[in-house]
Amino acid sequence: MPPTSPTVRIVEVGPRDGLQNIATHIPTSTKLDLIQRLHHAGLKSIELTSVVSPRKIPQLADCRDLLQHSLIRSLASDPHLRLPVLVPNLRGLEIAHSLDVKEVAVFISATEGFSRANINCTVGQGIERAREVASHAIAAGLAVRGYVSCIFSDPFDGLTSPAAVLRCVGALLDAGCYEVSLGDTLGVGSPATVRSLIRYLTDAGIPVSRLAGHFHDTYGRGVANVWEAYTCGVRVFDSSVAGLGGCPFAPGAKGNVATEDVAYMFHNAGIETGIDLASLVDTGAWISKQLADLDSTQNAIAAAGRVGTNSASQMSSSQKHAAQQSWRLRDVGVLV
Repeated sequence: MPPTSPTVRIVEVGPRDGLQNIATHIPTSTKLDLIQRLHHAGLKSIELTSVVSPRKIPQLADCRDLLQHSLIRSLASDPHLRLPVLVPNLRGLEIAHSLDVKEVAVFISATEGFSRANINCTVGQGIERAREVASHAIAAGLAVRGYVSCIFSDPFDGLTSPAAVLRCVGALLDAGCYEVSLGDTLGVGSPATVRSLIRYLTDAGIPVSRLAGHFHDTYGRGVANVWEAYTCGVRVFDSSVAGLGGCPFAPGAKGNVATEDVAYMFHNAGIETGIDLASLVDTGAWISKQLADLDSTQNAIAAAGRVGTNSASQMSSSQKHAAQQSWRLRDVGVLV
């Protein structure tokens, strides 16, 4: 039987998954401000960043600066907070550990096509890599969370078999992950497929208490899928403030399910999240404005250049940097 707990834990992935695919440079100070605002809104689990090659994901090139900032170190001293950092390999783990990170996340794809496109290896190789990272992390005293991508469909291979998902979930739990987040990377899931997959996994012996849901809102079903997973016994859900993020292989994708929508749904149902909804909504509006202002700056510079009203000598250094960037989704990187 599913657990009857009236509370859920929401894992805020906005600072990492929400921002990583935005090519326009976002200042580290803005990211830190976002994390602090999310904390003040009551989020107890916040995925901070990913220790990944800046060539792959330039937006997260400041991961070291962010992790060693006094704000992050202060938050990390709170035993009631979970602040996971995504690490793709042993080198990433080594860096994260040197910066006193206490929890890391590892990831694999359930499908071959996406695995090769995203992390340049087969599913089997991805499992071995995640197992190696998890083993070293646990030996160093770190907690490890797991992600499985493409639980319903792959942009290259089509529909994902439940057996492929089971293989990956089982491997991550066997590797020592305390929970595994099921990622609907393309956002194609529906309440029916959510229920079917969770039943398949639990019938195969996977404890529902070790599962989390990570749903994208590509077709407007994100919140419905969260609720369906909840009725199946899942009590942990990933979401992104303001619905930031998404998958570049799904044109028009709306991104991750919005934390505001998830919190509102649970609050309306009398289910405790620990989140101050008004503060969270303010945070979503604030980060949306920050990103819109960056976009407006870039567009204004581009327009001025076209009509010849702004010479290079008149541009500030920040404007010159913004002019070299563009709003777009990268076609490779670390996606879940």
